[in-house]
Amino acid sequence: MFDEIMGKFEGSPSQQAVVRLLLERGFSVNAEGRVVSGGIEIPNTQLASEIGVDRRVVDSTTDAVLADDELRPIFRNISAVPSLRDLAPVLDLSVLTVAVADAEQSGIVAAVTGEIAARDISVRQTISEDPEFTDEPRLSIITDEPLPGEVLTAIREFAFVRKLELE
Repeated sequence: MFDEIMGKFEGSPSQQAVVRLLLERGFSVNAEGRVVSGGIEIPNTQLASEIGVDRRVVDSTTDAVLADDELRPIFRNISAVPSLRDLAPVLDLSVLTVAVADAEQSGIVAAVTGEIAARDISVRQTISEDPEFTDEPRLSIITDEPLPGEVLTAIREFAFVRKLELE
């Protein structure tokens, strides 16, 4: 799906940058063509500054999104999900990030969280990046307590695991 969305803007790398920002941040486009997070409008000048384009590129991108029957419902309904990943150090939580060989394989989240739950460790949040929207999707598991070595070893032995990172 990501490739299809980006393909609609293949002639304009600047517009692709705007689309990528909207998708990564969970920003939507309201009926007036304004970029919003929930009900909060984000000025086009700030968006443009963030990605190094002129604000008119943001305007033309949102106009194109609203004019496209396939893109309109996608970008009108995107929403951001709060992540504990960046807050973990402040809240004294642990983060395990799993890079996998094939993110479209089924059962990855269940296998990893199952190993953690089997040790009676509470999972506060899981964030599974969609392989359609990122080149190297990761699974992040946020827990109340540090994961013991045996959990990490068990998870590392799964055939789908390419790399583990602890924060």
